[in-house]
Amino acid sequence: MGAISKKILLGSAMAMALVAGTAGALMAQDKPVIATVVKISGIPWFDRMETGVKQFQKDNPDVVATQYGPATADAAQQLQIVTDLVAKGVNGLAVVPMDPSVLEGTLKRAMDRGIIVVTHEADNQKNTHADVEAFDNADYGKALNERLAQCMGGKGKWTTFVGSLGSRTHMQWVGAGEANAKAAHPEMTLVDPNNESFDDANGTYEKAKEILRKHPDIKGFQTSAGNDVLGVGRAIDEAGLTGKVCLVGTGLPNPSADLLEAGAITAIGFWDPQKAGMAMNAVAKKLIAKQKVEDGANLGVPGYEKVKVTKGPGEGLLIIGNGMVIADKKNYKEYLF
Repeated sequence: MGAISKKILLGSAMAMALVAGTAGALMAQDKPVIATVVKISGIPWFDRMETGVKQFQKDNPDVVATQYGPATADAAQQLQIVTDLVAKGVNGLAVVPMDPSVLEGTLKRAMDRGIIVVTHEADNQKNTHADVEAFDNADYGKALNERLAQCMGGKGKWTTFVGSLGSRTHMQWVGAGEANAKAAHPEMTLVDPNNESFDDANGTYEKAKEILRKHPDIKGFQTSAGNDVLGVGRAIDEAGLTGKVCLVGTGLPNPSADLLEAGAITAIGFWDPQKAGMAMNAVAKKLIAKQKVEDGANLGVPGYEKVKVTKGPGEGLLIIGNGMVIADKKNYKEYLF
């Protein structure tokens, strides 16, 4: 398994070939196979999630747990990977959709074939047995915005970044942020919102430079994808605006450390993708074994010891943990990963 554990899939054709080969080998085993499919491989966020999938595999030798993902943040490439895994007949899918709507038809076919489907960052996904969220998404978006407002003194121009306009959670976070600013901080003025980053730090850096040129008096950025704070933070730092422009967004402590220390990133919000990967796989294993996941259940994963379970938008469940963290220069070292 070691040679294929890191599946950075180069383009659609290679993605299909690699998934076909590895999934075919996995399906030859007697144990249930749970395939985790992430938005994009080879970035810190989903590398961290893969450590969770590997830990779950280690802790649960009675299943086979692996992770796949496209080389770029491309919903079409992710769809092809999922489609091929469905064709191979895995027992469970744990998917972090780039765009939930793109996957609806394929996930329905998977469910019709008896494959257990668990999703994450997709509480609007209709064709899933369970969507697992680390926290209430509106609460998280509000918390990021409140930290931004605190830095901005509750006034001035600000803008938002999302991985993509189809990314459900990102749009929820910035939407909740916008609602919070409007209600609690009327002197904050939103300009040019919902910039798409596609989780590309370099592209985000260029876009942030454009915004800083267009709005030289801008005071804040609220960002969503894991690499956004790195691109925007670099633009703020290089422009000599550290301490003058605030930046709060989703990010991981290790990659963000230098910019947090420099003051170019004000604060980062996150949940541990390792634990989210473990929680998704734990739910998939339970459902494959025809066990129920009920309100207050302990999934055996930190942050998911007493989950809230409600009905989702389709026939499935919405499972919400308590894994939100907001960290800044003072305390990020408590969470180094």
